[in-house]
Amino acid sequence: MALNEQDLTTGERIVMELREHPKALLWPFVLLLVLLAGGAASFLVPVADVVRWIALGVLALVAVVWVILPWARWHSSSYSVTNRRIAMRTGLITRTGRDIPLYRVNDIALEKDLVDRILGCGTLVVSDATEKAGMVLHDVPRVDDVHVQLQELLHAHDDGSDDGEFPPTEPPRGPRR
Repeated sequence: MALNEQDLTTGERIVMELREHPKALLWPFVLLLVLLAGGAASFLVPVADVVRWIALGVLALVAVVWVILPWARWHSSSYSVTNRRIAMRTGLITRTGRDIPLYRVNDIALEKDLVDRILGCGTLVVSDATEKAGMVLHDVPRVDDVHVQLQELLHAHDDGSDDGEFPPTEPPRGPRR
């Protein structure tokens, strides 16, 4: 998945490991079925061998571009939540990622359309205290449960002050008198 033991800092533990909902593979799967049917049909229709092999080559190329690559992108992309950060990793050849420390998170927005509501998934938009755009976690499975767990992690790191800060170097504030 996204993070393994050597990626974690001292005292950090993985709370959730997530991958985009399998609904992202629906259309590539439908296309795969159509391509398999087309490949089988090429053996049933009497055509010259050269034409059959050209058709099978085109079907294979289409399968690589619109079936195998989307599956590989889906398989290589993941989201991890630790007790200190939210991490996103993606990429087939060049791996890219972004981490947002939990103390930097300002807002977690939840988006679910009708299909997402039926399938129990949705998109989380994590906004942080930087100038960069928020981190968008697309099609998160069990998005409501993930949203609640993220809120619990954020509240566990809240220092109780009204300034919205909790940098790692700032000591926690005690109860007010």
